[in-house]
Amino acid sequence: MKEEACFFHSITVLKHIKLFGLHPVFLFSQREILLIQILTFLQLILIVGVVVYLTVNLIYLVRLEPVLHKLDDPPMVSVCVPARNEERGIQACLLSLLKQDYPNFELIVVNDHSTDRTGKLIQDLAEKNSRLIAVEGEDLPEGWLGKPFALYQAFQKAEGEILLFTDADPVFEPHALRTAVFTMKERGLDALTLMPKAEFGSFWERAVQPVIFGFIASLTRFKNVNDPDNKSAMGFGAFLMFKRSAYEDIGGHEGGKTDVLEDVLIAKRLKKAGFKLLVADAKRLFSIRMYHGFREIWTGWRKNMFLAMKRSVTRALYYVFMVLAFLLTPYLILGWNVVAGTGVLWAGLSLFGVIMVSAATIKTCDELGLNRINACLFPIGAVVMAAIMANSTIQILVFSRTEWRGRVYPVKR
Repeated sequence: MKEEACFFHSITVLKHIKLFGLHPVFLFSQREILLIQILTFLQLILIVGVVVYLTVNLIYLVRLEPVLHKLDDPPMVSVCVPARNEERGIQACLLSLLKQDYPNFELIVVNDHSTDRTGKLIQDLAEKNSRLIAVEGEDLPEGWLGKPFALYQAFQKAEGEILLFTDADPVFEPHALRTAVFTMKERGLDALTLMPKAEFGSFWERAVQPVIFGFIASLTRFKNVNDPDNKSAMGFGAFLMFKRSAYEDIGGHEGGKTDVLEDVLIAKRLKKAGFKLLVADAKRLFSIRMYHGFREIWTGWRKNMFLAMKRSVTRALYYVFMVLAFLLTPYLILGWNVVAGTGVLWAGLSLFGVIMVSAATIKTCDELGLNRINACLFPIGAVVMAAIMANSTIQILVFSRTEWRGRVYPVKR
């Protein structure tokens, strides 16, 4: 199998160079060999630590299963969708929402000054579906960013007891609303945010997106974010559902007018105010192809990656180091052990580290529904992610700006 070839390629290398009794390919001093051995040991400790952390973290991940039975007295739900230049995916998104088997909802879509066919597609669907309320966005006021203002406008039209804020590109299964509302009621939640199934197309999507998704999941300590007594929080903009009372109590999107990371920060405000939030996996409820191709990946993550590091260069460097040290350097250290002829023990330890990393990346592929052979692309993805982080840092710290969907926003240092 292809994945087995990826998993055990290092073993083949070791066999070909006759590891047992191996002589160094190049001459290395004793000091250099000692350095390689120390790096091998430290690398293995790091790998074991990361794998243990990721494994334990996944234990606390809540996974939602579809709810298919009828709900008693279902509350009114207002689904709010901001749309700016979304002609590629908005029709599929809105049609999937209109096909929900939930009996009591409205769909409010705000066309935020789109320059493509987004507005026409929304209007065409609104003419055929009475549930869909099309709103032409107002001019962006001073002191607001585009997406928070579009969501604020949708909220002003909303009549629901439950509010769902989503994006214009996810595709929802018919039972998504029913399952989410049932979960809110059964668990006594004030808010629910869900992670979708990811769809991948191009080479760069398969190389970079899994690394960044895995990175985000590793930063989300599921035990803490789902603990009402812990102030840790996470929000995913593709699915943020609130009780209207809780949303209004924390000031809604008006309380975060300039938040680039509006989904994460509104979740943090909610937890800080003492409300109950659940973060859950919802791959069986909806899916999203977040970005198409390398350019979109770069510009999409550049706008907020450094902001997610709380504008800390130290934090950014630390996490870039951890990602590269886990996904890239194990292969380099294995190569150095082989070339330096450090011996069976050290080459074996470095190989064991590579096997553990390979197992972790294959598990990530399984979680994301990717072919396991794509685990071989993770080192490339790690390098690209590091470069995006560097570019994002420069954009914020040097140019004091971020940009998205044709708009450039100033960012305070």
